[in-house]
Amino acid sequence: MRADPSEKLQSAIHLLHRAGQCADELFASNIGATDITPRQFAVLKALSASDDPSQSLLVEKTGIDRSTMADIIRRLVGKSLVQRRRTRRDARMYAVRLTEKGKTALETTEPAVRQTDDRILSAVPAAQREQFLRSLARIVETIGPNGNEPPEKK
Repeated sequence: MRADPSEKLQSAIHLLHRAGQCADELFASNIGATDITPRQFAVLKALSASDDPSQSLLVEKTGIDRSTMADIIRRLVGKSLVQRRRTRRDARMYAVRLTEKGKTALETTEPAVRQTDDRILSAVPAAQREQFLRSLARIVETIGPNGNEPPEKK
């Protein structure tokens, strides 16, 4: 039995995945030639709001897993957007900070990120946008970073 091609897959997981793809494609087209990904932007933004945070703190602030964070930091170091050094308190831990080039890249990309957010939210009726954002945040808070249980309460 063949599925009717006009029927669209409506599962939550598929729709969230597709919405994420749409957001990533829109981000890439708005960001232009700066070659910064949405996750890299999130890390740069978190860095700008902190004083020499550790990679562990960035994991906590962004929700990006440790191995992905290590890869993102490595790439940002390679682009000279961040500097990384071992901390004095714990030689296993890295402190990370924005370089001047990183600060400039963040300032340059922020308007494109706002434009992307505005475009994404324009697909939701104005009266429902705040609830939409709360619903997305609730999914993240309820399910947690490991996908099967809520994050620990602090």
